[in-house]
Amino acid sequence: MKKEGFEQNILEEIKKTKELITEYKEMTKPVAPDDAIGRISRMDAINNKSVTEASLRQAEEKLRNLQRVLSRVGTSDFGICIKCGKAIPEARILYRPESLSCVDCAT
Repeated sequence: MKKEGFEQNILEEIKKTKELITEYKEMTKPVAPDDAIGRISRMDAINNKSVTEASLRQAEEKLRNLQRVLSRVGTSDFGICIKCGKAIPEARILYRPESLSCVDCAT
């Protein structure tokens, strides 16, 4: 795959991730204590908020990595593992464009 194909794939993934972050931020707004949703429902809402906050952190990390990978497109560092210096397989870059390391180093 050519550089332009990888770059377009990364840009599309950045767009999707930004949209997801916006959704998660909306979902992690505080649960108002005056909402009459019942004690159990309120506890569920608080628990769901915690899960969504974790998802938000993961999405923000993914976005940072995508932007980092995008800055490497067109350089000799693109597609090279940051840990071992070996080439990252094209299939991994297509499947997980935010990957900064090869499969062996990622585990």
